[in-house]
Amino acid sequence: MDLEKPPARQQQHQAPEGCLAVAIRVPVRIVVLVLVVPVRMAWDALVVAGRFLNDTVLRPVGRALLWLGRAVFVWPFVALWRYVVVPLAKGLAWLGNVLLVIPLVWLYRYVLTPVGHACAWVARGIGAGLTWLYARVLTPIGHAVLWVLKGLGAVLAAMGLGVFGAVAWLARYLLVVPALWLYEWVLTPVGHAVAWCAKGVAWLVSTVVTGIGIALYWIVRVLLVLPALGLYRWVLTPVGRVLAVVGREIWDALGHAWRIAGHISLAVGRFLANVFRWTFVEPVRWVYRTVLTPVGHVVRDAVLRPVAEAARSVGRATRQALASARESVRQARADFRRMLFGESREREAVPAREPRGRETRTLGSSTTALTKD
Repeated sequence: MDLEKPPARQQQHQAPEGCLAVAIRVPVRIVVLVLVVPVRMAWDALVVAGRFLNDTVLRPVGRALLWLGRAVFVWPFVALWRYVVVPLAKGLAWLGNVLLVIPLVWLYRYVLTPVGHACAWVARGIGAGLTWLYARVLTPIGHAVLWVLKGLGAVLAAMGLGVFGAVAWLARYLLVVPALWLYEWVLTPVGHAVAWCAKGVAWLVSTVVTGIGIALYWIVRVLLVLPALGLYRWVLTPVGRVLAVVGREIWDALGHAWRIAGHISLAVGRFLANVFRWTFVEPVRWVYRTVLTPVGHVVRDAVLRPVAEAARSVGRATRQALASARESVRQARADFRRMLFGESREREAVPAREPRGRETRTLGSSTTALTKD
């Protein structure tokens, strides 16, 4: 069925190959694999190092430089634009509107517009006057002048008709007839002879040039084209086909070698990662879990917590001692003041007008002056 047919590219790939391609393929692939594996491993190492460097150094440095660039270049200009240029531009726009636009609008509306209307009215009056002058004065005068000129032309034409006929007869028999005879019996035969000679010379030249061209063509063909064609057909074409096969095989070998080297590099990378994990990471993790964590818990429970409790107890005792000392000093100061100035007179208690607690007002316990018991 058509659906089960392989594509054209696979059919071309499955076409039978020559012995040259089969003989070249295996050694080329072996050599290329040996040469490509170190390059691929170095490339993968560089890729891993580049990604690590990008994630740990370049990206944070780039973000810091971006923030620094914004802080140094962008934000000052934004603040300058927002708080200096925009208010200044608005002020200048308002000032230009007040000093230029409004006076110009007033001048156009109340000065130039009336003056323009007056000038238009005057121009319309002048145009009407000129139209009346053209229609009523200049047109009749022009018609009269034209009628006079037509009469003069008719008179002059009647007078000059005989003179023109005599001049035409003299011109015909003194110029036209001799010129026609000269053209028919002298110039035409001479021109035919010259044309026939020119054709003969052209045929001779073309024959000579054609012969020279044919000779040069065969000389170039024999000396240049045929050797070049033989060289191309019998030397360059086979060499090119061989080089094409070699190049195609080298390219395919490079592709296969690059893929195989990728798998090898991945396996080596995983092996080194496992070696690093089992020689460094797992021992460190085991030491952290089995040694440092219990020791830390013991140190925390046996040393740090008692020390913290003792420090808190000392702090509380210190605060209590300081509080008692401040209270003693306050009492001593109060006793000294009473000894010098006597007892202070207590203020008389004033009955409160509002309830001090959170009691709610009722009809029986009003606090106003008029309803208070």
